[in-house]
Amino acid sequence: MAETSQHGEHGAPATGETRRDFLILAAGAMGAIATIAVVWPLIETMNPAADTLALSSTEIDISGIEVGQAIVVVWRGKPVFVRHRAPEEIEEARKVSLDDLGDKQSDEERAKKAEWLILVGVCTHLGCIPLGTKQGDPRGDFGGWFCPCHGSHYDTSGRIRKGPAPRNLEVPPYEFLSDTLVKIG
Repeated sequence: MAETSQHGEHGAPATGETRRDFLILAAGAMGAIATIAVVWPLIETMNPAADTLALSSTEIDISGIEVGQAIVVVWRGKPVFVRHRAPEEIEEARKVSLDDLGDKQSDEERAKKAEWLILVGVCTHLGCIPLGTKQGDPRGDFGGWFCPCHGSHYDTSGRIRKGPAPRNLEVPPYEFLSDTLVKIG
């Protein structure tokens, strides 16, 4: 068998760093760089696109909405109803007994400021858009919204009162930035 020498060139002692060690380190470094080159784009594709991030929140100036009027804005591709409720609508919503509701939520839980109601305008039954935001639209038996697809009736707080819808209209995350500016999302 051949013996390995403990000496380098010209009989000098070996330092422990050989050409093989250098090749192993170089190959490991190249492998790490190749892994990063493959993984980085994969991770970047999981980040939301700039147009998606732009839709993640919407600011609305509510100063021009009269009492009793509602508008529709788009947030994340969905209609959002913003209604400036009259005192009668607020009173009517607050005097409803929670025992009369299928999806039990009080009006206070659904509106951060009593006069402003902000809801995602998609029926919780099959995703139709309820009527009740435009002047002359049918508002159903409870003065809120009416879904023409299958007959769900929502009250002035967006709670399901009659029909096949299983849940109330969704309240999106929102905050009042000032008395006249609301940020949804």
